[in-house]
Amino acid sequence: MLEASEPVALEIPATSTRTELLHLGLRENGSLEVPPEPPGSPAGWYAGSPTPGERGPAVLLGHVNATGGGPGVFAGLRSLAPGDRIEVAREDGSTAVFVVDRGQQYAKDDFPTLEVYGNTAGAELRLITCDGYDPATGLFDDNYVVYASLGA
Repeated sequence: MLEASEPVALEIPATSTRTELLHLGLRENGSLEVPPEPPGSPAGWYAGSPTPGERGPAVLLGHVNATGGGPGVFAGLRSLAPGDRIEVAREDGSTAVFVVDRGQQYAKDDFPTLEVYGNTAGAELRLITCDGYDPATGLFDDNYVVYASLGA
């Protein structure tokens, strides 16, 4: 595990994803803030979670689509497979390298909060985006979560 150092950028080689990272907090209702919505908006780190590389699940959020219908920063999350690398550049100049364990889709109204955000024995990473687009409502009914563990 690594000492605390805030994340500054994310790279996922398997999907050619590169993004600077915003710092996000909680809304007044207690739900997570989401990154702003202009096309190509960067992903964000939930500042209430551990920094990537520390013990526990560091949480990064990003849009699956961009305003206007193009792909968002996390459009490729579903294509990630176990063993794919996720690299998080940190403020101290180090890079925390994570390895994908699995991905899982959850209904927003049945989201497993403890499984996603709860304490873990090691340093882990969660990448979260929207999923389950409903053309009838224009809304996303689900979330997609990628679970990854700090590599050796």
